[in-house]
Amino acid sequence: MSVIPSSLPSAWAVGDTDVETLLSELDATADPAERASLTEAVVRATLPLADSLASRYVGRGIDSEDLVQVARTALVVAVGRYRPGAGRGFAAFAVPTIRGELKRHFRDAGWVVRPPRGLQELRAQVVRAEEDLRHVHGRDATAAEVAALVGCTAKDVDDARGCASAFAPGSLDAPTAFGGTTGDLLADPWNLADSIELRSAVRAEIARLTPRERLILRLRFVEERTQSEIGEAVGVSQMQVSRLLSGVLRRLRDGLDPATAA
Repeated sequence: MSVIPSSLPSAWAVGDTDVETLLSELDATADPAERASLTEAVVRATLPLADSLASRYVGRGIDSEDLVQVARTALVVAVGRYRPGAGRGFAAFAVPTIRGELKRHFRDAGWVVRPPRGLQELRAQVVRAEEDLRHVHGRDATAAEVAALVGCTAKDVDDARGCASAFAPGSLDAPTAFGGTTGDLLADPWNLADSIELRSAVRAEIARLTPRERLILRLRFVEERTQSEIGEAVGVSQMQVSRLLSGVLRRLRDGLDPATAA
């Protein structure tokens, strides 16, 4: 499947000259001023390609402006390295160059707490597999389905999903389902054992939720998004988000305190 945006023509144009012609002229000249002018013309014409690739990684823990800058820098590098006639055209050469730099930027700068490299790479595979399975089934994939596609165990998938929090650790000011904040659970040394037990129980209950339910909780209580923003992210209405949140929190409370279950 091509990753070239459908809004771009097969041969971009600058004035009356297409990009491949400009690249041929760039390859043929040794004049610094002319090379600079031609490079600028090609980059300006192909910026939509770099920006489109950067947009695919938005919302994964790195600022969108940083992603655009990385993609555009990689575009300039691709222009400098491209040799006309050596492949299938500039776009086919530039796309993997830009995408590779974006992935490298995630590996090098995206982790606040850096998991092992193998786990980082597995997470990237899991994310791609989840997207593919979502398109096929029209729903979030189970850990077993992802594991079968990637070629690992369901536990490996859970570990890879769990390391996503290393991009943006939860805030101590984040509210809990029972009132107060996460920091409140850690602040009282007299209740430390109870807090540890409670956190363990909460994690166990959250693990029983579906991937979409866990995503909604993270968007609401970690990223502190509004219900409208959550609805746009998961593809439901604001009213449905409200009902989903209420249902999830009620199930968590019931799971932690069976006496409250109806």
